[in-house]
Amino acid sequence: MNVTWTLPDGSTKTAKVAEGTNLMEAAVANNIPNVVGECGGCLSCATCHIIVDPDWAAKVGDVGDFEDAMLDATEAERGDSSRLSCQITMSLDLDGIKLIVPVPE
Repeated sequence: MNVTWTLPDGSTKTAKVAEGTNLMEAAVANNIPNVVGECGGCLSCATCHIIVDPDWAAKVGDVGDFEDAMLDATEAERGDSSRLSCQITMSLDLDGIKLIVPVPE
């Protein structure tokens, strides 16, 4: 299954991601800039903030209450389809998903 990240400079990077892998782990493993995951995916740092391409936003599920609060603490401005990538798990339904790495302020 593939994930494509649009990087802050406008370039893209596509990588194969195994089912069950959270997208923060996938970003870190593929050296995606500005996706750090300092807390290791335990929803306590907001350093894995990404924006889900609007065409894919409905497929990733809803933002939970705690994730919603954490998204208010991200370095980059929050967008309509902002998510913490540690909260999105790769599945067959997400094969081909497109993510945008926001520019930190």
